[in-house]
Amino acid sequence: MRTRKMWEMTWAEVNHAIKDDMGIMLPVGSVEQHGLHLPLSTDFLIPTELCLEMADQVNMIVAPPITYGTHSRPLSGGGQTFVGTTSIRAITFINQVEDIIREFIRQGFKKIVLFNWHMENSHFLYEAAFTATDRGTNKDVKVLVMETPFSSFDEDTMNFLYPDGFPGWGLEHAAMFETSIMMHIAPELVQFDLAVDDGPAENPFYDVIPIDERFVAKSGSLWKASLATKEKGERIWRELLKELVPIVKNEFR
Repeated sequence: MRTRKMWEMTWAEVNHAIKDDMGIMLPVGSVEQHGLHLPLSTDFLIPTELCLEMADQVNMIVAPPITYGTHSRPLSGGGQTFVGTTSIRAITFINQVEDIIREFIRQGFKKIVLFNWHMENSHFLYEAAFTATDRGTNKDVKVLVMETPFSSFDEDTMNFLYPDGFPGWGLEHAAMFETSIMMHIAPELVQFDLAVDDGPAENPFYDVIPIDERFVAKSGSLWKASLATKEKGERIWRELLKELVPIVKNEFR
């Protein structure tokens, strides 16, 4: 087909895709600070590019991404203290996603994938899908909700990525992992000379409102961005696709 990007298709091409029993993938992210070296678009560029990479293999088209996500939290995204981070309320997010899913269903899509990259959207994405399918009673459509983009990687890959030890996924905001991915998919957007190794003064298991400066990294990066390489990004990308494509294929076979 001419394109898998819904936003580049005509209505007739979308209609043809539906009649050919194609599914639709909805990338979900946020507009959120990602340190001094990565763009605000990081969280919606990554899932969009992953969906586009998978589209041919899983016989789906890709919808325009949801670019605004729920409020950034200090210990996972730096919080709402950074200029540029532009968030929406959870109820607004749920309503938006629910409306979009209902529109997909109205048009005739039977296979829908929600693919999220912004951790704070988790649970709210499921709520939207559950409500949009009449609390799960609509048996004519299947929605695959991937709020966490992967589970983990094999030991060999983890040793390659973290030879000196794994800090935990919670600290991998605007650090090695996301920086490496962006160096692979959009190197022109990475200002690597500005990357710093940073982190909050304290990293407890709880949050405090109002936001406490002890829990906020000054640069916005929560760990070691300097460890990023394009080679690591290529490895991460390959491993992500190796895990994600079979999941989508299996759920809609």
